[in-house]
Amino acid sequence: MISIEQRIAAELGAGAAQIAAAVQLLDGGATVPFVARYRKEATGGLDDVQLRALEQRLSYLRELEERRESILRSIKEQGKLSDALAAQIREADSKARLEDLYLPYKQAAQGARLRARRVSNRWPICCSASRSAIRRRKRSPISTRRRASVM
Repeated sequence: MISIEQRIAAELGAGAAQIAAAVQLLDGGATVPFVARYRKEATGGLDDVQLRALEQRLSYLRELEERRESILRSIKEQGKLSDALAAQIREADSKARLEDLYLPYKQAAQGARLRARRVSNRWPICCSASRSAIRRRKRSPISTRRRASVM
């Protein structure tokens, strides 16, 4: 698998040394306009358009790698990671493709009530308490007074 810098170099048609120098400057906190104006010798003459494209692509590919590792870790924790699936995930070249591969293994989001139910086994108690509180609110004299004053 090729590195992020090599991949960007191939996409932009620039040298690997140019890309490595630009990445180092950008990671060091330099801005694209600063690098384009004052560090041309370090980047081998990359202009601001190429540097902006490099910055955006670098950000995207780093996020892609983080997500790839997160997905691999999640599926491995579930015990469902096969060699074929791992190879497909490693070869995915976009976030959309990664998410498509992960979709069958994605765990559904839990609602607040379900989490509370799992934490404490007092599900019937909390449900009955909330229902009785709702009934009391409906019958309270305050709400009937408000209804009478509105009419």
